[in-house]
Amino acid sequence: MKILVIGDTHIPRRASRIPREISSLIENEKFDKIICTGDLTDKKVLDYLKSLSEVTIVKGNMDHLPLPEYQVFNAEKIKIGLIHGDQVYPRGDRMQLKAIAKKLGVDLLISGHTHSPDIHLDEVLLINPGSATGVWGGGGGSLKPSFMILEIDDRNVVVNLYELDKELFSMTEKFQLGLF
Repeated sequence: MKILVIGDTHIPRRASRIPREISSLIENEKFDKIICTGDLTDKKVLDYLKSLSEVTIVKGNMDHLPLPEYQVFNAEKIKIGLIHGDQVYPRGDRMQLKAIAKKLGVDLLISGHTHSPDIHLDEVLLINPGSATGVWGGGGGSLKPSFMILEIDDRNVVVNLYELDKELFSMTEKFQLGLF
């Protein structure tokens, strides 16, 4: 199963569009599912993602769309939780994210809100795709557009993190994890 993980676009408030390099890549890939961490801020972005594949999404703190606060679902044999991340202070606090993952009973928790990509394994896998537009976030952020592609087979997960730097992609992280 191939899954696009994307979020924090903040279109049109902080960015006018997803960078051409990212939109070209995701439009030319076939995804079984798209997971979005929220803060799209415009329904047009959600409609765009839905034109590419089935979308599972949560409401970001800047969204004014009728979206759920969290989602729990299965991909292959992995139970995944999805939150925006504004439930956690300070932003991206791994201990609090891990506690949320345990409360939801998930193997993998996906969150956003920090605008900085992150991959961390400590009893549960915590991932954050960063911001697809690289826009400023209240807690800073990397300011490099980023997203992730997950490849899931049974209970194995490969996490590919892509960052856009000077119009070139660099895959900065690739993890293969066998979850038991």
